[in-house]
Amino acid sequence: MTTASRESSTLYQAADGSELPLLVFEPGDGTPPRAGIVMFHGGALRQGSADTLAPHCRTLAARGILAASAGYRLLGHGAASIDDCIADVRRAIEQFARLADQRGLGASRLASGGSSAGAHLALVAAMIAPNEPAPAPKPGVAAVVALNPAGLDLRSLAPDAQRSLEQQAGIREGRLTDYSMIEFVQPGNPPTLIHHGTRDEVEPIESVRRYRDAMERSGNECTLREYEHAEHGFHYPGNSTHFDDVIADTARFLLDLITAK
Repeated sequence: MTTASRESSTLYQAADGSELPLLVFEPGDGTPPRAGIVMFHGGALRQGSADTLAPHCRTLAARGILAASAGYRLLGHGAASIDDCIADVRRAIEQFARLADQRGLGASRLASGGSSAGAHLALVAAMIAPNEPAPAPKPGVAAVVALNPAGLDLRSLAPDAQRSLEQQAGIREGRLTDYSMIEFVQPGNPPTLIHHGTRDEVEPIESVRRYRDAMERSGNECTLREYEHAEHGFHYPGNSTHFDDVIADTARFLLDLITAK
C-alpha cells in the first residue's frame, strides 16, 4: 500500500460542448495503479461538485487505485433534465477510460461509482442503454461502487411521490420508472458493491435489499454493506466514524475483483 497520492485536474467535454472538471488522483510514489474508478457526487442533481468526493479518491489513490471525481451539469445550471446529467456521466466515463489507458489500465480493470444521485447516475450509465430505456447490451465498466445510492426501486414509491420526482428531474409524467434500476437488472450486470445505512431517509434500506436480491437472482454479484443506524451521507469524513471502513472495503473490492480479471 502506498502512503500518498498525486493530484491533478483536467477538463472533459460535456454533451452540450461545455467543459466540466475531472479531478484525478493516483499513487504518489509513481507505482502504476492496479485498478481505477471514476466517481460522481450527490446533491439531488441540483447541487454539489467534484470536490465533494476528493477525500474518497485521494485515499483510494494512496491504496494503489487511479481515482477520479467528475462534475456534471446540474438541473438549473446547464441541465434541463436528468437525461443531460446522464449524458455527461457517460462522457466522463469515456474520458476517464482514456486517461486510465495511458496508465496501463484496460477497461476490465475500471469501475464507476458515486454517492446518492451520483451513484444512481453511475448505475444508469452501466446498466441502461444510451438511447432507450432498455438494459444495456454490455456494461461500460467492470464494476460499480454505490455509496448510499438513490433510485434503486422507484416503482415502489407512491404515485404522488413519483410525479413529484418526475417534475424535479425534468421528465414527463410516467417516465420515472425508466430510471428505476431494479427494472434493468439482468444477467451480466457488472458486479456491484453498495454501502448503505440502515436509517437512510432518502433510499430506505428495504429498497436496497430488494435490489441486492434481484441482482443475486439474476446471477450477478451484488454485495451490500449495511451500517447500523447510519443515515444518508454517512460515508463522508467528519460525518461519522465510517469513512475509513468504507474506503478500505471499497479498495479491497476493486483490487480483489478487478485485478483478478
